[in-house]
Amino acid sequence: MFCKRILNICHKNLFSIKKYSAIASVLKKPNIGEVAEIKGWVKSLRVQKEYVFADINDGSCAQRLQILIPKHLKTEDLTYGSSVHITGTLSQSPRGQIELVANNVKVLGSCVVLDGYPFNPRTAHPPEYVRQYLHLRSRTNYISAVLRVRNALTRHIHEYFASRNYLHIHTPILTSNDCEGAGEVFKVQPENEDTIKAMMQEGKNKDTVYFGRKTYLTVSGQLHLEAICRSMGNVYTLGPTFRAENSRSRLHLSEFYMLEAELAFADSMDTLQYNIEDLLKYIFIKTRETNEADLFVISKDNKEPSWVNRDFATITYDEAGSILDKKGLVVHDDGINKEQELALVEHCQVPVFIVQWPKNLKSFYMKESPLDNTKVDAFDLLAPITGEVVGGSLREDNYDKLKSKLPSDALNWYLELRKFGNIPTGGYGLGLERIMQILCNIPNIKDTLPFPRWPHNCDL
Repeated sequence: MFCKRILNICHKNLFSIKKYSAIASVLKKPNIGEVAEIKGWVKSLRVQKEYVFADINDGSCAQRLQILIPKHLKTEDLTYGSSVHITGTLSQSPRGQIELVANNVKVLGSCVVLDGYPFNPRTAHPPEYVRQYLHLRSRTNYISAVLRVRNALTRHIHEYFASRNYLHIHTPILTSNDCEGAGEVFKVQPENEDTIKAMMQEGKNKDTVYFGRKTYLTVSGQLHLEAICRSMGNVYTLGPTFRAENSRSRLHLSEFYMLEAELAFADSMDTLQYNIEDLLKYIFIKTRETNEADLFVISKDNKEPSWVNRDFATITYDEAGSILDKKGLVVHDDGINKEQELALVEHCQVPVFIVQWPKNLKSFYMKESPLDNTKVDAFDLLAPITGEVVGGSLREDNYDKLKSKLPSDALNWYLELRKFGNIPTGGYGLGLERIMQILCNIPNIKDTLPFPRWPHNCDL
């Protein structure tokens, strides 16, 4: 009886909770004449004879809901930037615009612009200026639109892989390996000196006392994906990765999100390239369908790229060198640079796979090419705006060949994967922020995520 009474009380309380509507829902299915409650932020105010017209946005969509507020309900703290809770009746203006005629207005949080609020109404602030206020910049139309697109893009990525029976794996952020072998890792150790002192053992130091070995923030989840792939089939991960590069360019971050996939029984480059091309076209088309208004806010010139309906190009590394040489862009021993990547995209007029890379320019785990033992079956996909956007390869599945290339005994576990029930696999990594740059036509990668980190900048 007691439990039944508790359930009844909870049931009554559940239905006594006041509900309010997201503006996206109101605008999608407006029930003219019905009472609606909305909560959000004032984006603009226009005072006229009988009414104050307020444009309210709650972050759920790019559009604003116009509120007609009788003058007697207008208070001094109802200003641009303030947060509000408004109840009223939905109606339609003579021009067909959906609006809410308010009968109750409550200011939840005031916003006194003269107290230091950095953004002005109806003003397009430069990205460099907005970047100084990371904690507030989602209040701007531009960044809020970017974050909605990013949310949709992430959702469509998961939809794509789920519909194709890939397993979503949470790979670790803390790792004992430098997957890329470039030494661009962030070291992890306790900050608390008492913890270090209490855990210290003979033969250990600050770097190794906590985990027993040097530990880093991950640069890639690939090696862990390979372990799972060799028992559970196709897998992918989407999570933060970290690179300690001394670069402040428009294309680099110290922390970014990486989509990585590993395909079981993959024994050809064609399989990988088809998968990537199919994925990119799917997420571009889907995101444009769901977030067209946001993309228009970000860039009025944003149009569906022509390559969505065309096949991607494929050329070898040597062919790329010949093309660039004819353009007066000489490829040096350290590989193709950013200017040259963009020149190749311009030459091909579509995203282009560069395949058959020299072995010395790629990582130890990439499979030696059966066509040329100085090359590996690896690729970079180059695209407009960013140049390289995806990198991948077939994985070296020959035990002896991999053993001869293994950079450290700490990776013996990775070698051992080839010892028991081994299969051929291949995979790739795709930078989410660079995809955002291409999709949204965003020049600087620092404006593709809410809280960017780069050298000398880790605010908040």
